[in-house]
Order: sequence, then C-alpha cells, then structure tokens
Amino acid sequence: MTRTSRTGRTDRTRGPAQGRPANRAETTRPATARRSGPPGRRDPRRPGDLRIPGLPRELHPQEWFAQRLLLTLSGQKPVHWMLGHTVGDAYEQLLALAPGLPLSGPVRPQLTACRASSPAADVIEAHACIAYGPGRRRALAFRLERGPDARWRCAAVEVGPRPGPQEQEREAAP
Repeated sequence: MTRTSRTGRTDRTRGPAQGRPANRAETTRPATARRSGPPGRRDPRRPGDLRIPGLPRELHPQEWFAQRLLLTLSGQKPVHWMLGHTVGDAYEQLLALAPGLPLSGPVRPQLTACRASSPAADVIEAHACIAYGPGRRRALAFRLERGPDARWRCAAVEVGPRPGPQEQEREAAP
C-alpha cells in the first residue's frame, strides 16, 4: 500500500496482507539466524549475569569487616564509622586501639589475606594479615555474630603485637 504525503514523497506502509504475517507463529527462521539479544548487540553479558565488568566480586562478611577495620585502625576513617557495625565490647576495643593507629605506616595498608572459621551457627571467627609498609605486617583477629535481623556485627577485635625492638631495627636498616 502506498500513499503520498503533502510533501510529495511516497510512503510505503505494510499491513498484514502485504507480506507481514498476522501472528508470530507463522514466521519461520532458519536455525542459524537465532539471536538472543537485540540486533547489533556485542555485549557478552546475559540478563541473568549481574556482575559488572571491572568491578570486584562481592566480598564475604569477614572480608568486608576486615576492610572496614583496616580503614578504621589505620586512621583513614573515624572510629564512630563502625558504631552501627559493632555489638558488645567491640566498639570499646576499637576506641582503645584507634588512638595508637596500630595499622598506620609509610604506605597505605592493604589486606593481604583473610581467613575464617565458623565455630557455631551465626558466628564467624576471622583473622587477617595486613601489610603496611615494606616488610611490615600485622595480624588482625575479629569475631562476627549474626543478629536477629540477619546482619553481621563485629563482637571482638584484636590486633597482633607491635614488632619488638629487634624487628624494628631490622625494618629501619636499609
């Protein structure tokens, strides 16, 4: 069916009678022509794949808390930042540890390892290794408990001892 517009151009419109099937059941495609996405799509992700390329994977609770404790104990975040994520004496332990900035050093500290065990249901006891300078490492231990609202909260925190005088001399030597 053709029609002429006011500008003098001819527009072609197709209805069901002019080559378009009345319903999709009548269309047939060869097996090689099947596509799972819109034409021209080159993105390999599928609708069920919620990961965004370039972003890190989702962290386990112990890794998430280790990162938070690292930021707090290195002085990058204030202690009250952990207030809603602690329960019991953990906040007082953080208040006692934070003034000495036990994880501060010449370079920004990094979480190098984090391991966990679950001694009981809804409890995780974890330890992490923190690198905070060339050849400088500290241990961080903490306990997580899952509350009735299904959120994990830190219940205890400990930082390994500072290096002794022999280790400090060795670190200071070139």
